[in-house]
Amino acid sequence: MADKIRWGIVGPGHIAHSFAKDLQLVEDGELTAVASRSLDRANEFADEYGAEHRFGSYQELFESDVVDVLYIATPHTSHYDLTIEALNCGKAVLCEKPMGIDADQVKMMIASAKKNKVFLMEALWSRFNPSIVKVKKLIDEGKLGDIANLNANFGFYALDRDENGRLLNPDLAGGSLLDIGIYPIFLAYLILGKPDNIEAVSLFHTTGVEIQTSMIFEYPDAHASLVSGLRSKIQMRAEISGSKGSAFLHERWHETDGYSLEFDDVMEDFDLPTKGKGYTHEIDEVHDCLRKGKLQSEKWSLQNSLDLVNILDEVRNITGTTFPFEE
Repeated sequence: MADKIRWGIVGPGHIAHSFAKDLQLVEDGELTAVASRSLDRANEFADEYGAEHRFGSYQELFESDVVDVLYIATPHTSHYDLTIEALNCGKAVLCEKPMGIDADQVKMMIASAKKNKVFLMEALWSRFNPSIVKVKKLIDEGKLGDIANLNANFGFYALDRDENGRLLNPDLAGGSLLDIGIYPIFLAYLILGKPDNIEAVSLFHTTGVEIQTSMIFEYPDAHASLVSGLRSKIQMRAEISGSKGSAFLHERWHETDGYSLEFDDVMEDFDLPTKGKGYTHEIDEVHDCLRKGKLQSEKWSLQNSLDLVNILDEVRNITGTTFPFEE
């Protein structure tokens, strides 16, 4: 593989801007192509970030030879179709979370990646956040003792948003759960694994989308209390408590720059800044996998993505959260 890994961005929306800015901080990567359903949008984005190639359709990019890997940053409902198309064209894919709307989609995406022998990873960037990686390591080493409780929330006010936009539109798989609820669910899964039992309740918007969900995950010796919502701003500091001590991921924990440890009522703070906004760390993981010829990440595997979407499916089933296209 060449000195620089060539990236193509599929869908130049808000999150793609954050990703492109962080890609500029990764020495062995470069943005070489952008695709949008609007060539004008592709040109505008490509001009801003110095991408040489621009396409007015996704398929044109998939069939080109100007990239080594694609970042799919379109709305949730198109992740499945676009990822399958890209994989069938032999392109490695980093697909924005959630990788699929449900487990059936994710299973087919994984099957396609294996059939085509192409790299695939869900862009769950928090898995590679330095503070989360460090706290996970401390827990695995037993520094906090036996974990008994985990608390993690993610919420902001969004009821004033355009009801045709992705957050409040049921046709775009809107709501809090798939967009931001996936983060606290991810943290519980990362630290405690798959729960033995789930309790969950949701509130719904006039458009039909779920806009607040409270969950309790039950484990043999632990509970995880999780909330996601679009009805109010929620404090976003995550707490993981064990028999020996506790760890706290600082505010906006999913992209945090630090953590704290508490032992015997003594609190110590640790700064661990991200590089850029934090997408750099998942980009580094993709690069490492591609250079080593891996078809999936060992740190966030395809099985991890399948486990996560199965949990999301269970929560949706319990709360009665469905989308019109599923009926």
